[in-house]
Amino acid sequence: MNERHYSPLDHWLINADQALRTLFGKPLVTERPDPANSVEEGELNDAERDHSARLMRINHTGEVCAQALYQGQALTAKNEATRQSLQRAAQEENDHLEWCEQRIKQLDSRTSLLNPLFYMGSFALGAAAGLAGDKWSLGFVAETEHQVEKHLQEHQQQIPQSDKKTHAILQQMKEDEIRHADNAIKQGAAPLPTAIQKAMQASSKLMTGSVYYI
Repeated sequence: MNERHYSPLDHWLINADQALRTLFGKPLVTERPDPANSVEEGELNDAERDHSARLMRINHTGEVCAQALYQGQALTAKNEATRQSLQRAAQEENDHLEWCEQRIKQLDSRTSLLNPLFYMGSFALGAAAGLAGDKWSLGFVAETEHQVEKHLQEHQQQIPQSDKKTHAILQQMKEDEIRHADNAIKQGAAPLPTAIQKAMQASSKLMTGSVYYI
């Protein structure tokens, strides 16, 4: 069977569908099970439950941003192998998105109202990174995943130890982010300038500070 070749319009329509699924519908996930399914629910008081839910809301929005970044980068990637790698990573980020949303619901909370805003900004940033060239796009992936890994590690320290379901999700997410960064480096990622790294860190702080409450 011949492989189908998509036109630029096809790619835009596919990205529009994925954006709607990410923000308002059910994302297209992989075959992997939710890590929390095999873990028993721990006992949490109201304050612990609320704090865990807010941190998972941050993680969910982070995955919305990651999904937008990957889709933007895949849309403007120059190399087909790079595009396919970004699309697979985006699908695994959809797993994270689904796992976080399910956990938030289990903790009797909601996702952030700011998700559409952060999606649009991240998509534009990803598309710009892709236009700069594959090595810079991959460098952006590697740096993003390194920062997310640190962010998840901080949340692992803040989540109550009795919240084993959340810990199981965060651990699998962290392992995936490390792998995504390693893959990007192996494919030729260029180290980003320090100024861009600091700008990314500042943007991340803005997101986490606002989404915890909204």
